[in-house]
Amino acid sequence: MTSFSESLIGWYSHNKRDLPWRDTKNPYNIWVSEIILQQTRVNQGLNYYYRFIEKFPDIQTLAKSDINVLLKLWQGLGYYSRARNMHVTAQEITKNLNNKFPSNYNELIKLKGIGDYTASAIASISFNKQTPVLDGNVFRVMSRLYGIAESTQTSSGKKVFKEKLLEIISKKEPGTFNQAIMEFGALQCVPNNPNCQNCLFIKSCFAYNNDMIRDLPLKKPKINQKDRYFNYLLITHGNATFVEQRMKNDIWKLLYQFPLIETTKKISLVEIMKDKKWKSLFGSIEPEIDLKVFEKKHILSHQKIHAQLFKLKINKPNEYILNNYKMVQIDELHTLGVPRLLEIFIKQIIN
Repeated sequence: MTSFSESLIGWYSHNKRDLPWRDTKNPYNIWVSEIILQQTRVNQGLNYYYRFIEKFPDIQTLAKSDINVLLKLWQGLGYYSRARNMHVTAQEITKNLNNKFPSNYNELIKLKGIGDYTASAIASISFNKQTPVLDGNVFRVMSRLYGIAESTQTSSGKKVFKEKLLEIISKKEPGTFNQAIMEFGALQCVPNNPNCQNCLFIKSCFAYNNDMIRDLPLKKPKINQKDRYFNYLLITHGNATFVEQRMKNDIWKLLYQFPLIETTKKISLVEIMKDKKWKSLFGSIEPEIDLKVFEKKHILSHQKIHAQLFKLKINKPNEYILNNYKMVQIDELHTLGVPRLLEIFIKQIIN
């Protein structure tokens, strides 16, 4: 009798997508692909993967790179802490691990930015270790097939899924099994309206046979998003403007931005002009104000950014601006790593 893992791997061999990281067991390439694909769809992440490997073909190149170059390449993917953590881990591996990734889960998970999922993926795919992966696709497949009604958000729930996966993971090809079950969730056992009639596990699927496809896995609690109000000031002096690097432990750390005044609600430019930062930026100078206001709402996983951008011209920057901001030519803004929100603003302004 064919085992579950053999049936799944057979399905995978006939249905898998042709993706570049599936042609290698190199832990560096597996690591890069897994980090990029966190919170990112394959069709979006694919081009980033190609650009990343072209720019940073190995761990040494990445370790020696300028973090700003890395963040610029990452621009548009979001969750920039992923890129910052990769830089730290690359330096750790080159400095202390002789340019080699650890070959087991327990050592991999000690590296910055590598959690249970990524450690399991690298250990299984690159080093043939029986370390099952847990992601949204796997949770969905396992929950439906075996009727697991545990929360995917709790440690106890994850333990139940992990224990079941350890029972069924292929002993010969654990890496292929992990890729197969993720692919099965991505292509066959999809969240909405899965094609159950053409599923090879239809006879044994708990959810299908108990009319619980819509009920499993258990739904995640809704995330409460925090509203934030960003007021950007695009201050021009001739063909130059002024930017700063975000240094606090907040969203978009180390990315560049225009002078920013954050408020607790949406306010008018007249009210912004009363802010102490405005007074520091301009003092007694009266900037020439463009009446056109650029507005955009930007949605993150836990935050909703309500942004306004105001264009202003000055004849001469004061000491505060020169000491706290970097002057760049407007036509060189595209070389800086900036949040996707500002990238959209910049394209609107330049065009």
